[in-house]
Amino acid sequence: MICNHIVGFIRRFFDLLQIAFVTYNSQSVLTVLLAAAVCTKAGKALVSRQFVEMTRTRVEGLLAAFPKLMNTGKQHTFVETESVRYVYQPLEKLYMVLVTTKNSNILEDLETLRLFSRVIPEYCRVLEESEISEHCFDLIFAFDEIVALGYRENVNLAQIRTFTEMDSHEEKVFRAVRETQEREAKAEMRRKAKELQQIRRDAERGKKGPGFGGFGNSGMSSSNTAIITDTLIEPEKPKPTPVHVRSSGPSKALKLVGKGKEVDDFVDKLKSEGENIILPSTGKRPSEASKSLPPPTHTESVHMRVEEKITLTCGRDGGLQNMEVLGMITLRVSDEKNGRIRLKTHPNVDKKLFTAESVIGLKNPDKSFPLKSDVGVLKWRLQTTDDSLIPLTINCWPSESGTGCDVNIEYELQDESLELSDVVISIPVPSGVGAPVIGDLDGEYRHDSRRNVLEWCLPVIDVKNKTGSLEFSIPGQPNDFFPVSVSFVSKGSYCDIQVTKVSQVDGDSPVRFSTETSFVVDKYEIL
Repeated sequence: MICNHIVGFIRRFFDLLQIAFVTYNSQSVLTVLLAAAVCTKAGKALVSRQFVEMTRTRVEGLLAAFPKLMNTGKQHTFVETESVRYVYQPLEKLYMVLVTTKNSNILEDLETLRLFSRVIPEYCRVLEESEISEHCFDLIFAFDEIVALGYRENVNLAQIRTFTEMDSHEEKVFRAVRETQEREAKAEMRRKAKELQQIRRDAERGKKGPGFGGFGNSGMSSSNTAIITDTLIEPEKPKPTPVHVRSSGPSKALKLVGKGKEVDDFVDKLKSEGENIILPSTGKRPSEASKSLPPPTHTESVHMRVEEKITLTCGRDGGLQNMEVLGMITLRVSDEKNGRIRLKTHPNVDKKLFTAESVIGLKNPDKSFPLKSDVGVLKWRLQTTDDSLIPLTINCWPSESGTGCDVNIEYELQDESLELSDVVISIPVPSGVGAPVIGDLDGEYRHDSRRNVLEWCLPVIDVKNKTGSLEFSIPGQPNDFFPVSVSFVSKGSYCDIQVTKVSQVDGDSPVRFSTETSFVVDKYEIL
């Protein structure tokens, strides 16, 4: 009886010993990954992530010894020492290196190495030292998703991308609230700036002596709500510079600062924060000089400048929300003998003559136009919501795919009489996802990683080049690619208002004149 118990105990002991032996053998073939690194061919570590307790000196020593152990005469992708195994893959001028234990499963090591090698191009456009260093933290976060505590996780490339994005609903809400607060603050600043500018204009108007009267309007309109406003503006006369008398001693009197300086300081602060402020003295934005065409090299003694600006807002699904074109003709006479002329309305402009014969001239023919001064003689405004009047249509279709978004953008010139130059279509792109992969492209492109903008550049859009498209792929959501903004310049007038003839008041003899036409963008967005 006792012998049977002893025999049964011995059998159970050997069964447990066999189970422990099998378990030990199965664990011995698991891949124990010590470290993963991207290094140069000289062994310099650019990015290194260790997954077990190791000192920095130990990791640097292992990577420094790696190039010396490679045998260029063989096609192996691993090297072994007495303590570790290096599994590596060349990446142009770099190496992707895994440092594992010698008893790890070599097949699983190679599979893990392939996954590491596929992760790097997801964050780096080119496999160079500068690009690796710039995205080092992105690579480390991705490495941590592949390996945990030395053992590989069961993940693929798409799951790694999803895990590292770390999309947070609370963060979206916080950003939305902050953007709303910033918009409200900017709107309040613009309102305050307008109030201060109005105060300054009122103060200047009170100081000016009697001159030309108010503005006159001619009642020209159409089904497209086009409004022609003709006006003649007298240029401001230069004020004499006061002579400053230096006092013999220091003055202790109080000094008063005018409102004009306060307005200028406030406007300067707004401009430093990125706001576009229209200055009352010139009526132009500071950035407008970059949008305008270069001045003509030769001008006649009678020179006219025809300027138009467009403001347009469209929906991303089509439909014109608002479009406004503001135009103005400015006259400059540099020769006194051509001061009394008429062009082929302020009270001093003969409105009846303009309405009946499309001629601009002064009511009093004995007076002449001011010399060597820019005088506005005609203004017009076109405001419409008719889609057929859009000069350049932009269609943007982002569609989600397994790796992010495929974006297709097309343009079409609807007004074939225009020739648009220096066209730049700016598309916002998500940050931290690398450069977009460009497919079909008409023209050129620039990717600004600092502003997170893809700029589609087209030197000329005209009747011979009226359509074009751009396709690219990048991780993101469809809303990330709006609003799309457009800028261009043109030497042709959109409303086709031109001066065809200039003649003397006396004798109706023709006068040589030159014309400069520009059509620029003030705001052109697809929301």
